[in-house]
Amino acid sequence: MADLRPRFGSSRRNLVKSRQLDERVRAICLSLPEVTEKVSHGAPAFFVKKQFLMLWPGGHHDHRFPHLWCAAPPGAQESLVDAAPERIFRPPYVGSRGWIGIRLDGDVDWGDIEALVEDAYRTVAPQRLIERIDRA
Repeated sequence: MADLRPRFGSSRRNLVKSRQLDERVRAICLSLPEVTEKVSHGAPAFFVKKQFLMLWPGGHHDHRFPHLWCAAPPGAQESLVDAAPERIFRPPYVGSRGWIGIRLDGDVDWGDIEALVEDAYRTVAPQRLIERIDRA
């Protein structure tokens, strides 16, 4: 059975890890055109006209591990969860809209995270912004 105890408690070391995680995800999101950050439900959320990512560095509800939720291209949720069930899951609330949850504990492949964040962005961004990325 998986250990679902919080990985980010109140210790100084865990607070530093949580901040590093915030900074890493924030840098990925804010590197995309016209992304804004707002606090939603007490946690960082990222928008490009519409929300495309929610970060839960200390866990959320029954998922007591650091993770994020993000939009996924239509029809991609099931195949992504099936391909990596130990890392990707169907999150509460937004999972019914095709979003995915991604664990950010353990050995994180940041290249995969960057690709999934870009996919999330492309899922909600206006076409003119997607074209801007494609030209870069």
